[in-house]
Amino acid sequence: MISPKQKIIENLCYTDLVYKRINKKLATDLSNVQIESFIDEILKTTNEKFYIKTGKNYYVTNTGRNVRITINSNTFRVITVDRTTK
Repeated sequence: MISPKQKIIENLCYTDLVYKRINKKLATDLSNVQIESFIDEILKTTNEKFYIKTGKNYYVTNTGRNVRITINSNTFRVITVDRTTK
């Protein structure tokens, strides 16, 4: 059986609006490709125990990078990325 982590990594997708939302929330000015690379790296390096499904979303928390990625569990669409505190 395929793990939730692998399923998310393989099926992840984005909307045009989410790129702007991510830049705003993280106070960055990254290109779409840079955002995708950033999220991909976080998803691949985050331990599976930090992939938490709550309701219709997955919350992937990476304490080393101080970010939490919210992903829709049905469409695997990135909803947002938030800074976390240590």
